[in-house]
Amino acid sequence: MSSETTTSNWQDLVAAKRHECEQKIPRDWLLSADQLALVQETPCLLDIDIPRRSGLLSEVELDLTENYTASQLLVKLASGQASSLAVTTAFCKRAAIAQQILSCLTETFFPQALERAKYLDDYLQKEGKPIGPLHGLPISIKDSFCVEGFQSTIGYVEFLKNEPQKTNSALVNMLLQLGAVLYVKTNIPQTMMTADSENNIFGRTLNPHKTTLTAGGSSGGEGALVAFRGSVLGVGTDVAGSIRIPALCCGVYGFKPTNDRIPFGGQVSGAVKGIPGLVPAAGPLAHSIADLKLLMSSVVADGQAWKYDSAAVGVPWQTIPPGLNASGSLTIGVLAEDEHFPLHPPVKRALDRAVEALTRAGHRIVRLAGDDEARNLAYASRLAFQYFTYSPRRDLIAPSGEPVVTSVAKASAPLFSGPLPVQQGLDTFETIKTLYDARQRVHDAWRQTWVDQKLDVILAPGAQNTAVAHDTYGWPPYTVIWNVLDYPACIIPFGKASKELDPEVMTTADTTQPDYHPDEVDGAPCAIQVITPRFQDEKCLWAADIIDQALALYGKE
Repeated sequence: MSSETTTSNWQDLVAAKRHECEQKIPRDWLLSADQLALVQETPCLLDIDIPRRSGLLSEVELDLTENYTASQLLVKLASGQASSLAVTTAFCKRAAIAQQILSCLTETFFPQALERAKYLDDYLQKEGKPIGPLHGLPISIKDSFCVEGFQSTIGYVEFLKNEPQKTNSALVNMLLQLGAVLYVKTNIPQTMMTADSENNIFGRTLNPHKTTLTAGGSSGGEGALVAFRGSVLGVGTDVAGSIRIPALCCGVYGFKPTNDRIPFGGQVSGAVKGIPGLVPAAGPLAHSIADLKLLMSSVVADGQAWKYDSAAVGVPWQTIPPGLNASGSLTIGVLAEDEHFPLHPPVKRALDRAVEALTRAGHRIVRLAGDDEARNLAYASRLAFQYFTYSPRRDLIAPSGEPVVTSVAKASAPLFSGPLPVQQGLDTFETIKTLYDARQRVHDAWRQTWVDQKLDVILAPGAQNTAVAHDTYGWPPYTVIWNVLDYPACIIPFGKASKELDPEVMTTADTTQPDYHPDEVDGAPCAIQVITPRFQDEKCLWAADIIDQALALYGKE
């Protein structure tokens, strides 16, 4: 087959899929040509309030999508103060608007969502009680989750040839059982292994804070949709930062739990299964810590998730995390900046301000040194990179004839920071064993740090940078280290980049790292990250809540 024919075939597949997706948006939910032109002229989309300008949402629908957390909406839904049909319609409309200007969605199932919402309203009226703790709440999910009757292409044109899914992912079944309404799936990068959510099927997801900046990845569609308030609660996945990077880029809260606290089974993936490596976790993106807790406590609940997914851990959610200081005072370890991955000025300023706020609030701060190799950020990054040599499946790109997108082609790596933990040339058995030993050494070193310093949590930047220009995010050292350790980690938005406060350009010698350009990222959200040891998910969110409140008070001073 000629290359010309192959090109035509993949482009035809994409054109057909895009047409299918466009036709699923109701005609009366489409933006006008003038409104789309305004979007093209104005990169800071949140500032121009397209949902209100469009006239497509009523005042009630604007109120429902803008002024409540998921937890607050659930109170209104359970009491009958708001119908699921009204709430779902409002979020469907807002998600449709978001798609037209941000390219944040893949699959939409608006009619099915509205039908389910009507069913839930009827159930509440007839039975006098909600069907479950998430009764009537619209929840968005990443494209990798399977929904019966819809495709999960995860950014591979080759997967457009696959039939719609015949079964739901484990978490999808569980969310439905808990009473949720599913209405959209969200965009991801080709291979799901870069921090820029672009693929040849659905295009590039844009950041609503500033469309010239990345929305992050691989759960970039979720980050953008939640930031735009086209979703009040979404679910992504994270193997190197794929929940936390979109959260910090888009200025929302994000939580990566310990692996398998949330059922992960039944998803579509381009990774090779069964090979030792870093395991992805599913987790929430939202507008508050309370809503992160809501998703976790609802799904984990009484430890019955294993009934939906054989890999899920049957550990109930603890409403009062064990081992906490009764006074609420925390001992907080502050992660050292790695010389190979220097913090950009806005990120450093945000972290310094967070430390000052927490010190004022009476918490004990411990500065953590990074001189020991086993606790070194760069070493953990190189170890993760060596595990990732088994994936992503770039061989799934070539069969369709589609091109490799820019962020995948760049293949960012931390190898400039030192040698690989495991030497080349070993046989497979020796490689796997040596990688395991190296990772165990990292685990043991960090365990000893927690014990010696009597830490409650670690405070760290979410990244060395804020959201940056498309295709420049590079390697994610400040998130992937916690995937190596399988530690739960929470992103808290805190402050914004400012060209006035941080005017000096910062460049790095390595071309795979992002430079700091004050004008380019001015106004981008900043964030900090809160981390606890494995299976201390409850404590992580409990502490993140305390820290978030301290930061909020500090910001008002």
